Amino acid sequence: MNIQPQFIAARTAYSVAEVMAQSGLGRDTIYKAIHKGQLKARKSGRRTIVLASDLQAFLEALPVME
Repeated sequence: MNIQPQFIAARTAYSVAEVMAQSGLGRDTIYKAIHKGQLKARKSGRRTIVLASDLQAFLEALPVME
């Protein structure tokens, strides 16, 4: 499945695989952030989804390198 970046940018929610592609973070890091409450996620059946606004807030809350 070939997902075009401009298509992903317009979405309001992402799967964990799409969060990985958008953020450059690994699956374990994403799930750890979800379980620690740092990244909000929602469930739809067995599927875990992250709202674009929640992903943006998570990334903006990461420490800034000096």
